[in-house]
Amino acid sequence: MAIAKAERLMNLALCLLGTRRPLSKRELRESIEAYLEAGSDDSFNRMFERDKDDLRELGLVIETVENLDGEVGYLARRDSNRLPPITLDAEEAAALGLAAKVWQQARLAGAASGALQKLRAAGLPEDVDPYEAHGALEPRIPVHEAAFEPLMLACRDRRPVVFDYRKATAARPEPRHVEPWALECWRGHWYLAGFDRDRGAERVFRLSRITGKVRSRGARFAADVPDVVTVRETVASWAGETADRSALIRLRKGAGYPLRAKATAERELGDGWDELEIPYGHGLDAWLVEFGPDVVVLDPAELRADVLDRLRAVAKG
Repeated sequence: MAIAKAERLMNLALCLLGTRRPLSKRELRESIEAYLEAGSDDSFNRMFERDKDDLRELGLVIETVENLDGEVGYLARRDSNRLPPITLDAEEAAALGLAAKVWQQARLAGAASGALQKLRAAGLPEDVDPYEAHGALEPRIPVHEAAFEPLMLACRDRRPVVFDYRKATAARPEPRHVEPWALECWRGHWYLAGFDRDRGAERVFRLSRITGKVRSRGARFAADVPDVVTVRETVASWAGETADRSALIRLRKGAGYPLRAKATAERELGDGWDELEIPYGHGLDAWLVEFGPDVVVLDPAELRADVLDRLRAVAKG
């Protein structure tokens, strides 16, 4: 954040916290030097609305009050912006520190760090360092997809989204209109679970296959969102975690260790290959494609055909 903006936000927060009555836009503009320097009323209005939203995003409770003359004013009551005393023992602080470390490689790193700073300001003991406790544990949830942050916000705000999605069996992406429910991480990949409006059914989308920008469309959707357990079961099923039968594959020696960990039976074939029996459920074909020439599907025939279709689609680009 630029120093000028940080100073402007601080001045606005002090004005709103220090007043006993609502202040109008005009009064706020006259009280803050940066607003006085705004070139026009439109520039000031845009700047003020952005600043107000930023302060609310930072946690400041700003009230909008209309007086008898119909003029709108703003204030931040101290009692509404005061946290009760917070007491955390060493174990609880360590748990919070580990949770913050999870997001160090994601766009949520700043929010996680800011949350810990707010806890310190609210009474977290100074002699407790949540980042150092149990330092041998280094949890990580990598997030490299650009779609993660807009989808996370859309899930939070329950706003429908539009994005282009390329299925593994398709050569080109297609637009999808989705009511997003939640983001889940399986096998190191992020998935979005939601309701596909075009298909009229629940669907799961792998974030790495979303191309282009994620765009919000329309007002908040009112449909009920399944509870978190149901959403995770949905993602598990679509990501291939739910298996109701077995598949037989040939796997090159020294490759495919995640597949070997899932195998229910394994035997050597010679010539640098092993034969594995693995659980077969929805999504297994997409997972097998990731191992490229190191995997050959032997049975069942429909799984072999699905894998070949996906490989042809990849070859076509």
